[in-house]
Amino acid sequence: MRRLPHHDGSALYVPEQEPALGDTVDVFVRVPVGSDVRQVHVRTTGDGEPRFTEAVVDRVDDRDVWWRVPVEVRNPVSGYRFLLTGRRDHRWLNAAGLVDHDVPDHGDFRLVSYAPPPGWARDAVIYQVFPDRFARSAAADRRVAPDWAIPCDWDTPVVGRGPETPYQFYGGDLDGIVERLDHLDRLGVNTLYLTPIFPARSNHRYDAADFDRVDPLLGGDAALARLADAVHARGWRLLGDITSNHTGDAHRWFTAAASDVRAPERGLYYFDEATGDYESWNGVRSLPKLNWGSAELRRRFATAPDSLLRRWLRDPYRLDGWRVDVANMTGRRGADAYTHEVAALLRAVVTQTRPDALLMAEHGHDHTGDLDRDGWHGTMNYVGFTDPVWSWLRHGEQLVPNFLGTPGGVRRRDASAILATMDAYRSLVSWRSYTHSWQLLGSHDSARIRTVVGDPARQEVAAGLLATMPGTPMIFAGDELGLTGDNGEASRTPMPWHRPERWDGGTLAAYRALIALRRDEPALRHGGLRPVHHDPDSLVFLRESPAGSVLVLARRAPAAPVRLAGLPAGENVYGGAPGLRPDGDGTVTLPGDGPTFQVWRLA
Repeated sequence: MRRLPHHDGSALYVPEQEPALGDTVDVFVRVPVGSDVRQVHVRTTGDGEPRFTEAVVDRVDDRDVWWRVPVEVRNPVSGYRFLLTGRRDHRWLNAAGLVDHDVPDHGDFRLVSYAPPPGWARDAVIYQVFPDRFARSAAADRRVAPDWAIPCDWDTPVVGRGPETPYQFYGGDLDGIVERLDHLDRLGVNTLYLTPIFPARSNHRYDAADFDRVDPLLGGDAALARLADAVHARGWRLLGDITSNHTGDAHRWFTAAASDVRAPERGLYYFDEATGDYESWNGVRSLPKLNWGSAELRRRFATAPDSLLRRWLRDPYRLDGWRVDVANMTGRRGADAYTHEVAALLRAVVTQTRPDALLMAEHGHDHTGDLDRDGWHGTMNYVGFTDPVWSWLRHGEQLVPNFLGTPGGVRRRDASAILATMDAYRSLVSWRSYTHSWQLLGSHDSARIRTVVGDPARQEVAAGLLATMPGTPMIFAGDELGLTGDNGEASRTPMPWHRPERWDGGTLAAYRALIALRRDEPALRHGGLRPVHHDPDSLVFLRESPAGSVLVLARRAPAAPVRLAGLPAGENVYGGAPGLRPDGDGTVTLPGDGPTFQVWRLA
């Protein structure tokens, strides 16, 4: 175990987690005893000008020297890094790690003084439901399928690729979700996230035909109120899904715009006045793109007293926030660059309407330039978590396409590569944005984790990383049962409530135990992250907080036992391995079997 100087933005290193603009806060860096570090400075760039402040030794324990230094929160986002000076050389420590060469500022640690995300989000475990495929109430049997739909029995196979894919209609509804909340309770989640619930002409409903009412096929407005009551009665949260980048071509705004060039709705979209053609999401004609240069769009969508963004946050629905679909493209089109304005606008409206509401962005690729700007509270972290975990745990030779369809699909990589990927994205946002982003193993837009990894043992390792790494875990309904699917459409599988023989009981038990572990160990929800070992098939890391520390071992295949020096004794709290007992020279040994996932609570 090679121990290095370390800092992250967690409470162990930055005790003041919600600084205000103008505050001066103490930050700490830990340096292993015996390291060649004689002096520590912090470098800040307040108002764009570099300044250095010398740190002092705050305390020394058996293993580390803790240096303390004040940092002024001079700007809404204040960057800092450490200069470690020894007898032989000096090194920088920034969010990307320890280096012996000069580096740009964009990898520095960050203190953010914008209003923080709601406090409940730190302890959330998200459960994603695709309403058409989750559960049917008795009322659903009395509803007539719409003209666009291909009615399906609950056992009808989902067509993952084909012209019928968006039109297969299974008839799940909101009252059906109410009837299955006990399953979520037993699983241990505490936040329900619904994909769109507004009227549309597809089963996914991202082509909204209206934002002012809940689709009658789901039970209408009253059904949403009943679901909200049931969710909130359990002390949970309920999140909606809004499309800020586009509407459907059946939306009344668009039909008015398309039928009359003088209509006030015309400016809500991008029309070519010479040809009558219009911009759409990725060229999909049923999804016309919204023009955020329009003041009228901003009023209707956000700022008006009765705007769609506000309405559903109020009684009787009381949504606890929004996941914003295609946030990465919202406000971007050619020379138009309104994304950051829109994110800040939506954040202001949401928090004005509901101060404890969450605003989460969908990004499928690099999200780092869009966070820490008083807009989105976080992102769906596909690139910094999902893809790396997939590529490490992928099993077999079958091609599994990744989320963005990169040629060649998911490539198998060793632990060093996946750590480098995770670190690359983590280092470019604040600790706050990173830990409030959703970590996920898959969603309704991706392959299922069971299909990617191939077997229950590797899925348990994946679920273990989901439960123990920083960030907010998000589970796509059915993953806990071991459901499969090789792309986003095929993964939208009806929940097999009536087919318990299809449930993987071992996987369900693992998810329940891992979620309970996260709930019971403060370090897993609020602690920092300190890697201590990796080899091609193994990851070992510490989650550390003022309330305690845990050691995590994730292994995709059998490997040599790992011997680590400088760790205390530990009790195994997940996985069934023996406790950690240092031998005569202070070394502990981690088991070499695999695939395996093990967690120890350290003394």
